[in-house]
Amino acid sequence: MRSGASPRDVGRLALQALPVLAAEPLYVLVDTAVVGRLGAVPLAGLAVAGVLFAQVTTALNFLSYGTTARSARLHGAGRRSEAVVEGVQATWVALAVGLLVLGVGQLVARPVADALGDGGPVADAAVGWLRIALFGAPLILVTLAGNGWMRGVQDTARPLRYVLAGNAFSAVLCPVLVHVVGWGLEGSAVANVAAQVIVAALFLRALLREGVPLRPRFDLIRAQLSMGRDLILRTAGFQACFLSATAVAARFGASSVAAHQIVLQLWNFQALVLDAVAIAAQALVGAALGAGGADRAKVVGAQVTRYGLWLGIGFGVLFAALYPVLPAVFTADPEILATVPQAWWFFVALQPVAGVVFAIDGVLLGAGDAAFLRTTTLAAALLGFLPLIWISLVAGWGLVGIWTGLAMFMLVRFVAVGLRARSGRWAVTGAVRG
Repeated sequence: MRSGASPRDVGRLALQALPVLAAEPLYVLVDTAVVGRLGAVPLAGLAVAGVLFAQVTTALNFLSYGTTARSARLHGAGRRSEAVVEGVQATWVALAVGLLVLGVGQLVARPVADALGDGGPVADAAVGWLRIALFGAPLILVTLAGNGWMRGVQDTARPLRYVLAGNAFSAVLCPVLVHVVGWGLEGSAVANVAAQVIVAALFLRALLREGVPLRPRFDLIRAQLSMGRDLILRTAGFQACFLSATAVAARFGASSVAAHQIVLQLWNFQALVLDAVAIAAQALVGAALGAGGADRAKVVGAQVTRYGLWLGIGFGVLFAALYPVLPAVFTADPEILATVPQAWWFFVALQPVAGVVFAIDGVLLGAGDAAFLRTTTLAAALLGFLPLIWISLVAGWGLVGIWTGLAMFMLVRFVAVGLRARSGRWAVTGAVRG
């Protein structure tokens, strides 16, 4: 069967996945708006603690992406119960790793906050928020696991409802605890944990209602952790690039780092949309391969890549047209606005490249080709990005050097995943990738 997925199927899965991807940024946005009224020190403390906490969920997203890949194959093979069992095992991993993160996080919260903060009031504020927020780590990881198996069985509607319920509850509770009850910054952390309890409970209830065995299966857990290792290393490559970019931008002065931050946040915004398309590709490609349809998986992969390309071109045209007005939404500082173009046109030109790369990433993740993605991402970081960015620091190239490095990172990945997609070697059929 060579027929691909309809645009409606891809759109449905992507549109339902998008708000789930945006959940964590929305938590941070609500916290920022509410805590911002407390003053500079609490807001700075939230910024430091929020960055630290975000690294946990980002580094452990294999609980979502890896589980989707494995569950989708089994679902495509008509073995839904076994697909859900993958979710059970991912949930056990989430609970174990989450409790470990909670314990270690309590021990290192102070020294890490001191290192990133000022060692004074800002660090104190960050530690207070972080020690409470860490109790939500096991809950967030359970949510990632739940998203993973539900996407695998192509059920993206329930995760959407669950996450929206949690976000709505947090949005109401946060200002009450912070300002009405008077708990200050810590109140926002309590509101987040309370919302995470609700969302994790909904995912656990959905798992229990499936009626599958709940005992740990250590053979499956080992397989998940093996794939998780590759995905964690891949994520580390991304984090090394973007954290280094911010660190080097800061060396060129406040205007440079502020301009970089504006463009980077817009990049993160469009990445959410492209990632939603990648998630649709994961579910559809995994299901096709699980059903033994290598040709269908290739057709779906080609379709989704075209969608990503057109979406990237659309973003490029949109951001080019918005250049005269959009940067001014973020700042009125003339020096920052004068620096923005150094990064802006790289950002615009990279949109079609990003559209293709994100789409093929989703295809290869759906095929369980995590080892290839790990290797090429690290190679792109070590060979394409990091040399250029540190040379730019020494040579004083500013944001032009930084975004040249980011462009090389994306172009190396573009060539690598493009060649891999064309080779077809990723299209390994079967309920479990051998």
